[in-house]
Amino acid sequence: MTSLAPGPVSRRIGGTGMAVYPIALDGSVFGWASDAKATSSTLDLFYAAGGDLISTADHYAGGRSEIMIGSWLSRHASRERLVVATKVGKHPDAHGLSRAAIHRAVDASLERLGTDWIDLLGLDHEDPSTPIEETLTAVQELIIAGKVGHIAASGFSADGLREAIRVAHRLEIPGISTVLPEYNLLEREPYETEVAPIALSQDLGVLPRTPLASGYLRGDFRSRHDKPASPIFAGALKYVNRRGAAVLAVLDEISGEVGQHVGRVALAWLLSKPLVAAPVVRVPTARQLADLMPAANIILTPEQLARLDAISER
Repeated sequence: MTSLAPGPVSRRIGGTGMAVYPIALDGSVFGWASDAKATSSTLDLFYAAGGDLISTADHYAGGRSEIMIGSWLSRHASRERLVVATKVGKHPDAHGLSRAAIHRAVDASLERLGTDWIDLLGLDHEDPSTPIEETLTAVQELIIAGKVGHIAASGFSADGLREAIRVAHRLEIPGISTVLPEYNLLEREPYETEVAPIALSQDLGVLPRTPLASGYLRGDFRSRHDKPASPIFAGALKYVNRRGAAVLAVLDEISGEVGQHVGRVALAWLLSKPLVAAPVVRVPTARQLADLMPAANIILTPEQLARLDAISER
């Protein structure tokens, strides 16, 4: 029988020294699918439930995501309890990963977030026009200045990640400590075959993005007649096919066995994987977030995990 842990234990993010609640919050909906009131309600619920890692990017909703998070942060005195992560590289006012762009982007993010430091700075995809030496050296300057804590990589290829690690070792400067891959039961490649071996060898923290396949693994899209509440969740429709239905069928079976929502089971599968610290969940409302937070307590049996592994490998 599947069991519930007595309470979620914080999980370390690789070698960063930081430990977080096993569910993280994706801020990509703030300022787009969620207005200011809905955003505040979602953040309040997340915080009250013990959540601490809030992940966003400087270009989400043109910067409004960071502004909304900053407005909420200004009403909470315990900034030290939170892990604020943002990504740079795609904002039109600071595009790319050159030294100038990174410094400009970080300063703008700090202003929008209303904070003095960013705990985890994500490099949003590789920048072929900028040597990785320049990028990492620029972030080192920000770490020394106390504006950034650690470095993450989002959308990096395996080769790009290996090169960044090599360069950081050679220069003896802080390197990438965390990866933010797209990873869920329906998107297991290329993370598992290309990036996971690097993460394991380097003890990198793993924060899976789109852990519920844009809502498909919550069971929100059983047919093509189910319409997304916002265009940000439209990506779920590509999974409305035989493979998606087969994975949902096994999730439904296990959901019945454990008495838990299918979305929680999908997150519990991710939390069983090595180095995964916290899936970064994207939800449009506080109610949907409340429905998912208990996933942090679920422990699936080896047999249940094996069934999910087998059906999702197809």
